[in-house]
Amino acid sequence: MKRVTLAWTGASGMAYGLRLLECLLAAGVTVDLLVSQAARIVARQEMDLTLASGNDELARQLRERYPGLPGALRVFGREAWFSPAASGSNPADAMVVCPCTMGSLAAIAQGLADNLIERAADVILKERRPLILVPRETPFSLIHLRNMTRLAEAGATILPANPGFYHRPQTVEAVVDFIIARVLDHLAIAHSLMPRWGEQAE
Repeated sequence: MKRVTLAWTGASGMAYGLRLLECLLAAGVTVDLLVSQAARIVARQEMDLTLASGNDELARQLRERYPGLPGALRVFGREAWFSPAASGSNPADAMVVCPCTMGSLAAIAQGLADNLIERAADVILKERRPLILVPRETPFSLIHLRNMTRLAEAGATILPANPGFYHRPQTVEAVVDFIIARVLDHLAIAHSLMPRWGEQAE
């Protein structure tokens, strides 16, 4: 993966989004980051993190949070229609919506494109690139399940933030890493976040 579009929406689970960004940058990936207004509220609520309002300022803030990583980071606003993510003529290699609200999932499932997150996902699907959605919701209603089925039929991967515990996590960070490891696996990006089943940790 050379370029990945990463979208943060307003679902609970901002720790997943931040950790995924860190791992993508560590892997040398160029990340096009799309952030909803609701995601900014969740970041403040869950992480005591106030995200800068300007795109360039936010990119600098996050690079300072994760210094020295080889990947590149670009931030685009919700109506940056001239960004690469908005056109099938320049699609990313993959897109991940993490965390993903049920509202964003529904809009993507219905082919809506009222903001850049929805349009970018629509582009990824039509160009037959990997689209991974990481919903953090429970329980799922029948509407949620039908929207997920529609997306799965269109080629998306639904990867709920449902961590396993067979690796006996001792910290919240280890629980988060379980999900991020699965996302990276589906992106075919190498990592060492946790030992694989049947393998001993070094």
